[in-house]
Amino acid sequence: MTRTIHGVVHGKTIQLDEDLGVAEGQAVEVQVRVITAAANWGEGLRRCAGALADDPHWEAIMTEIYEDRKRDTRREVPE
Repeated sequence: MTRTIHGVVHGKTIQLDEDLGVAEGQAVEVQVRVITAAANWGEGLRRCAGALADDPHWEAIMTEIYEDRKRDTRREVPE
């Protein structure tokens, strides 16, 4: 059986987020992979905001997209 379960290290003890479902005293093999702290949600967007500010074509592209979305694409229903 191989499963991935997250936990937190406290000295020589790893406190798991959920029960392993393994009998008390059962020998197990453990592989540890350090998980980097996740950035706050939206942090990536904030870091890349303005990345295209110096692109001379960006404003025209966004204007075209905006205008295209405003266009009425519904067909008229024949009576």
